Amino acid sequence: MSFVEPRSLIERAFSEKWALGAFNTSNLEMTQAIAWGLEQQNSPGIIQTSEGAIEYAGLQIIYDIVRDVSENANVPIFLHLDHGKSFEIVEKCILAGYKSVMIDGSKMSFADNVALTKKVVDFAHANGVWVEGEIGSIQGKEGMLKADIKMDDSMLTDPDEAIEFVIQTSVDSLAVSVGTIHGAFRGEEKIRFERLAAIKERVKIPLVLHGASGLPQDEITRAVREGIVKVNIDTELREAFHNTVMENEERMENNSVDPRKMLAPGRDAVQKLVAQKALVLGSAGKKVDPGV
Repeated sequence: MSFVEPRSLIERAFSEKWALGAFNTSNLEMTQAIAWGLEQQNSPGIIQTSEGAIEYAGLQIIYDIVRDVSENANVPIFLHLDHGKSFEIVEKCILAGYKSVMIDGSKMSFADNVALTKKVVDFAHANGVWVEGEIGSIQGKEGMLKADIKMDDSMLTDPDEAIEFVIQTSVDSLAVSVGTIHGAFRGEEKIRFERLAAIKERVKIPLVLHGASGLPQDEITRAVREGIVKVNIDTELREAFHNTVMENEERMENNSVDPRKMLAPGRDAVQKLVAQKALVLGSAGKKVDPGV
């Protein structure tokens, strides 16, 4: 199945109150694992690349990998740019074929964030591309397992700023800071559901939850029930891949130097994790027609 258009898929999840998993990749094995995990659950989903992944693999190469793997899956998938920090990287991704992008100006002043996001929205919408913006501060870094980070209310998305941001930029979806942290900081993060409810009351477009790695299943399920439509998961996939590959390496025979034997178990572990997440997000069994 070729890439699907984001709008119909996201709007269906929005209206039916389930969420799309947005899983990060940087190579062939991770891409296959994500697609196969979604396929296992008959679930639509999103494969996304960060600027770091694009730098690592090359923009056209990673685009082609995700496109080709998705075309061989029988579930709806689209490709998304995660945390684009500049107009230039967004432009390059759109010209390469991305139909969904995120522009992250959250570390800027409100006015500068609005200006950058609006510039991206104008260009993206002229090319039929979905845009995710961000307001609020989500701390941490993808791939980190431990850090001394504490979220306080000053870092959370202000509901009044959120609606003003949406009005001024015309973004299609909004990433919000409601207590989660980038990375897998188990036991140290909690979704502030009162803040999420206050945002949802004002903002009527799909909301996005970043930093979901390590969150308890019941918190993710409740967040979806209360308005989250896209859930980003990266570090947890990396951790599953890394740990499995390292464990397998220790068991391998000394005379084996086949990279496929090293990487395949990691791919299998990520596939299993993606399949589990589809169940938690409510996207399992939500396969739709290719025309969506």
